[in-house]
Amino acid sequence: MSLNREKYQALADLLKQLHSDATKNQLDVAQLRQRLASLQQFFGQEIAPLAEVDSREQSYRTEISKQLRLLEIDVMFLQGARQQSTAQGRRQTISDRLTTLMQYCDTILQP
Repeated sequence: MSLNREKYQALADLLKQLHSDATKNQLDVAQLRQRLASLQQFFGQEIAPLAEVDSREQSYRTEISKQLRLLEIDVMFLQGARQQSTAQGRRQTISDRLTTLMQYCDTILQP
């Protein structure tokens, strides 16, 4: 497996773990924010600077970056939710966004 593929696989694994924990309500909002910050840091340090990418991979990398920023906003909205129904809706939005991110990684990892 190439170094780039290994890094995308590591990102996919981090996303899957976060998705699993977030959907099982095992994380409170503070933990979710901290894990997301670690995920964004990993992306910024390991994925963003990768060289030798084709235009397809570059497009997905741009989308992943955008979705991570939107995920950060979703987590802020979850933190501001005062009613249980609103919080549940925010968690569903976060789950959906994490699923999208995992699909992007899976697509990049396809041979």
